[in-house]
Amino acid sequence: MAVTVILPRSLVSLIPGTVRTCEVEATTVDEALARLDERTPGLRNRLVDSGPTIRQHINVFVDGQQARLDTALSPDATIHVIPAVSGG
Repeated sequence: MAVTVILPRSLVSLIPGTVRTCEVEATTVDEALARLDERTPGLRNRLVDSGPTIRQHINVFVDGQQARLDTALSPDATIHVIPAVSGG
């Protein structure tokens, strides 16, 4: 099943050759990130820590709902990867 993944511009600019929006075949968020890493080695490492869990300052949403690595994906799901914003 093909799902759409939308990455933040800040991440795309860090890794040359990364596209902001793409489709991958996946049934979970973890699998989607693994497919992205096959296309752009090192991308998953920027999003997932050794737990493995999604890094503390990264938010992942599937169809508008916060997600974890084990979140199941529907065939037409959209995954948004959003870095946390902080400041003062």
